[in-house]
Amino acid sequence: MTDEDETMWPPTVWARQFQEASEQAVERQTEFAQQLFNNGAGPNSLPEMAASTMGTATFKTRVQSGGRISIPDAEREALDIEEGDIVQTVVIPVKRNRDES
Repeated sequence: MTDEDETMWPPTVWARQFQEASEQAVERQTEFAQQLFNNGAGPNSLPEMAASTMGTATFKTRVQSGGRISIPDAEREALDIEEGDIVQTVVIPVKRNRDES
């Protein structure tokens, strides 16, 4: 037997290490997917990633008189939006501040 033979690991050790590595990879992928789809907030969320790569912004704002909404300064600057530009808006109610009588 040579020194090289003594340092080789048996196949069961390799199989066990491969299985552990595979399980860790699946756990990390699952955690990543949960961050993207469940949290919906933070720098690694799907909306934030889409905004940074697709030239869109996601933000919350209040409806003002006459149904007006405002685009925050930071979003206007980041997307180079100026007065008179036409933008497309998707509205999703978040919280209602009124009495349900």
